[in-house]
Amino acid sequence: MKRFLLFLPVLVALILGVVLFAGIGKDPTKLESALIGKQVPAFNLTDLHDPDVKLDQALLKGKVQLLNVWGTWCPSCRDEHGDLMWLAREKGVSIIGLNYKDDRADALVWLDRLGDPYQATIYDPKGTLGFDLGVYGAPETFVIDARGVVRYRHVGVINEKVWEETLLPVINDARENG
Repeated sequence: MKRFLLFLPVLVALILGVVLFAGIGKDPTKLESALIGKQVPAFNLTDLHDPDVKLDQALLKGKVQLLNVWGTWCPSCRDEHGDLMWLAREKGVSIIGLNYKDDRADALVWLDRLGDPYQATIYDPKGTLGFDLGVYGAPETFVIDARGVVRYRHVGVINEKVWEETLLPVINDARENG
């Protein structure tokens, strides 16, 4: 038994090495979501701009849209904001914002300074919808089809390359088949 204990650290290191090796080369922006192919979870939250306006999952039906999770506390969200403005203005992409675990006043100042690419912004100060969506952090973006079904989840910044190579094909497919 004592001889086995001598090899235990080697065995643990070997198992750890196999686990780490299995993760090499995987794209961290391609985290699977249990919601792919399912309806956006039901929610009842307020509009960022008007706390008296209630928003629910009906907001995400009727056309193919992006649901972008963002917060003023997120440096990568600031990095992608210009690209979201470009998508909304130049490409006519409908984007719904999900302001996640943020301060309403800070978020409004952010949109006032940087521009507002969102058709509407859901205010989720406690992260309840984010939790139901399986959000790990921000930015994350979901492609939602016209029926309100989650078609794709992108973790990380959206830029022109991500748009052209990843999101646009999913959106085109959702428009043709959704």
